[in-house]
Amino acid sequence: MFEIPMDPAWASACAFILALCVGSFLNVVIHRLPIMMEKEWEAMKEPDKDQETYNLSVPASTCPKCKHRIRWYENVPVLSYAWLKGKCSSCGIHIPFRYPFVELLTAFSVAYVVHIFGANTAGLSLALLTFALICLVFIDIDHQLLPDSITLPLLWLGLLVNSFNIFTSLESAVYGAIAGYLSLWSVYWAFKLLTGKEGMGYGDFKLLAALGAWAGLSQLPLIILLSSLVGAIFGIAMIVTKKNESQQPIPFGPYLAIAGWIAILWGDQITGMYLKFAGF
Repeated sequence: MFEIPMDPAWASACAFILALCVGSFLNVVIHRLPIMMEKEWEAMKEPDKDQETYNLSVPASTCPKCKHRIRWYENVPVLSYAWLKGKCSSCGIHIPFRYPFVELLTAFSVAYVVHIFGANTAGLSLALLTFALICLVFIDIDHQLLPDSITLPLLWLGLLVNSFNIFTSLESAVYGAIAGYLSLWSVYWAFKLLTGKEGMGYGDFKLLAALGAWAGLSQLPLIILLSSLVGAIFGIAMIVTKKNESQQPIPFGPYLAIAGWIAILWGDQITGMYLKFAGF
């Protein structure tokens, strides 16, 4: 396991600044990846139709209303949003607060991870996991979609990391991935057979498999319990505030991602507190 010899406070500060920049890129991924997938599906249906190049770098970012090309100094994480007062410099249209929010969420999360684990293999690995989970959370909120291009590499990366026993043993990681997939797969089919409806998507299976590969078999019950608890809290809040009047399905991926991140960081402590409270 490698480690960069740095003062913890300095390492966290560097991680914060770097993660701010990465958070800006994650906004691009969150916005463009679903569109890229949609264009790929269209290309498969109409293979002879010419498709304009569209990826994470092309075309250049522009204002959705006036098509003003966003210059580099208008794209500095957080600072540009504050300088522009949350508006397009050309037409004045409001820029969603989500953009600086994602940048700050990424920065604080990664800085905390580095503060706890250090500038080493574990800290870097969890930073990569954090980047992926943030993308998945917001893509699923927007499109009810968990792209294979993120979940599957996350699964393999978890197995690779734990082949060095970073967070759990490789054996526990493998069984965690298998059990994670099969547990939600079983719930999916049981629900479908009983109701004739689909209660969740296949992306949820793959995400829980990936989290099982990272956290290990022993943390799966906690991840499932926490995700259900977080989902219940958000669901009740949406009912109280009447945010889901359209009866749109609520994506489960964000709850899994939040629960998985919590379990990897504090799973042993949470389990220990529960056992102590229960008198075991």
